[in-house]
Amino acid sequence: MKFFYLKARWFAVALLVLLMPVLIDVAGGTSTEKNVALVNGSAISDKAFETELNQAKQLYSQKGITLSEDQYEAVRKKALDNLINQELLYQESQKKGIKVDNDTVSGRLAAMQKRFPSEAEFEKTLKEVNLSKTDLQFNIARGIAIEELIKAQITKSIVVTEEENKSFYKTNPQFFKQPEQVKASHILIKVDSKADDAQKAQAREKIQKIQQKLKNNEDFAALAKEYSEGPSKSKGGDLGFFSRGQMVKPFESAAFAMKPGEISDIVETQFGYHLIQVTEKKTEQTTVYEEVKEKISQYLKQQKTKQEVQAYIQKLREGAKIETYL
Repeated sequence: MKFFYLKARWFAVALLVLLMPVLIDVAGGTSTEKNVALVNGSAISDKAFETELNQAKQLYSQKGITLSEDQYEAVRKKALDNLINQELLYQESQKKGIKVDNDTVSGRLAAMQKRFPSEAEFEKTLKEVNLSKTDLQFNIARGIAIEELIKAQITKSIVVTEEENKSFYKTNPQFFKQPEQVKASHILIKVDSKADDAQKAQAREKIQKIQQKLKNNEDFAALAKEYSEGPSKSKGGDLGFFSRGQMVKPFESAAFAMKPGEISDIVETQFGYHLIQVTEKKTEQTTVYEEVKEKISQYLKQQKTKQEVQAYIQKLREGAKIETYL
C-alpha cells in the first residue's frame, strides 16, 4: 500500500519543515528589515521570506535536484504564496476567536524535540533554519491555530462514503499488491570486501565450522546468537519478512530460491559470509478491502481536505488586500 506512506526523508531540516505547517515569523519586520508583502496590513518580512525560500531549496537539494533559473523563480513565487496563505489563515483563525494555550504549545514542542537524537542536535537544526526556540514556540502556536481553523471550517464537514472507498480500491489495484516475501534468519561472519586472501580464508574457515555444526543438527538460532556478527544476532539471526530489492543480490537470490526449512550453502556478499535459513514464504497477494478501507478513507479525506483548503484560501485571497514587493 505504497501510497499511504511518505518516503522516509527525515533529514534534520526537513523534519522541522514537515512537522510544522508554519515555521516563519510573519508578524512584521523590524525597522532594519524590508517587507516582501503586506497582507491586510500585516507585514511579511524579507527575513521570513528568505527563511522559507532556504528551507525549500534545502529540500530540493536533499532530493538531489538542481534548480534551473525558471524553476528557481517558480520556487520563489511559491515560497511567497505559502507565506501569504499562512498569514491569511492565521488572520482568519483570530477572527474566529481561536486561542491556543501554552500547555498545547509546550506539548507540541516536546514531541518535536523527541524526534531528534539529542538537545544539541535539535538546537543545531534550529540554527540551520535560522530560528530561535522562542520563534519556534510562536510559530507552533500559529500552526495550531491554523489547524484548529481548518478542522472547524473544513475537516468536520468532509465525508467519505463507502462507495468512494470501494471505487478507489477497485480502480487502484497497484496500491494493494503485496509482493512475494521470504522470512529468513542468517549467520554472518564479517569480512571486509578489501580483505586479503588470508583474512578471507580465516573467515571462511570460521563459517565452515558453523556449517558443520548445523549439519550435526545443532539449533540455527542458538548458533546465530553465539557466532553471528550481524545486528540480528540477539534475535537468533531473524531478519523477519523481506521482499525482492531489500537485500543485496546474492543474499536475495539464495533466499528466494529456497524452500521453508532449508539452510543454504555458504553465501558470499560484500558484508562477508552467510548461512541462511528460510522459515516461511508468502506468495504475491492482494490485500483484501476490509483490511485497508480505513486507510483508504483517511487518504481520501486528506485529499478532499487539501482541495477544500485551497478553495478556502482562494476565497480569503479574494477578500484580502495583498501587496507584494518582490
